Amino acid sequence: MNCPACGHTLSAHEVGGITVDVCKGGCGGIWFDSHELNRVDEASESADDGLLDVPRDPAVRFDHTARRYCPHCPDIVMMRHYFSVRREVEVDCCPSCGGYFLDHGELAAIRAQFVTEELRREAARAAFAELFDPQLAAEAAVSAERRERSRAFARMLRVLLPSYWLPGKQPWGAY
Repeated sequence: MNCPACGHTLSAHEVGGITVDVCKGGCGGIWFDSHELNRVDEASESADDGLLDVPRDPAVRFDHTARRYCPHCPDIVMMRHYFSVRREVEVDCCPSCGGYFLDHGELAAIRAQFVTEELRREAARAAFAELFDPQLAAEAAVSAERRERSRAFARMLRVLLPSYWLPGKQPWGAY
């Protein structure tokens, strides 16, 4: 399997019970199969120093903005997105197999963002609240206003219903 950034051959590296593919002697990137990155992305989780500082060749140059193809799915272009709500580290993810490719130093930056998963979730809640709470509150107000108008209209129409005036006297039943 070749590195999606520099084309160097990736080598297997065992860490914390998982096997990841690293670009030793190349760009220093790391390939994580689906769900492997979640097992080493926090500072409290096991990741040896070899994974945080992969030996690389400083002479290797590559374009960080170029499209990268998944090493597992050669015809699939990986999507680039931010790893967390802090929008500090941009990673490459394969939409087909769910694998992640991290450039040299990105794993250390990800691990430095949040100490625990609970802090990560709290930051996500705060970011979503900042983005969506004003819009949701406005929609709730509009919905409450529409509900009140429909109730007022229904109260006006009650006078047209015979069952409103004579409950239980109709052969079809009272409303």
